[in-house]
Amino acid sequence: VVAAVCHGPMSLVKAKGKDGAPLVKGKQVAVFTDVEEGQVALTGKVPFLLEQKMKELGAQVKVADPWSDSAVRDGKLITGQNPQSPVSVAKLVVEALAA
Repeated sequence: VVAAVCHGPMSLVKAKGKDGAPLVKGKQVAVFTDVEEGQVALTGKVPFLLEQKMKELGAQVKVADPWSDSAVRDGKLITGQNPQSPVSVAKLVVEALAA
């Protein structure tokens, strides 16, 4: 099980599957959104906008309202949108481990 919250999914950007394709390709993910990045005035300070990058890699990005709790599980990959999401991510991790 792999889990990441907020900017944590940046660690998945260069991850590849067995077939060499991006690990997130075709997967549902929740990540810190471009809107949230703009609201904290970091758009020009991060190396890339995570929502945009995940879409470029073929991920299906679940976008909830800014600063709302949002988490998604796609198989063994569990992601959360922002700092409001860790508890929901943890619950999905427990669920995945029990499966």
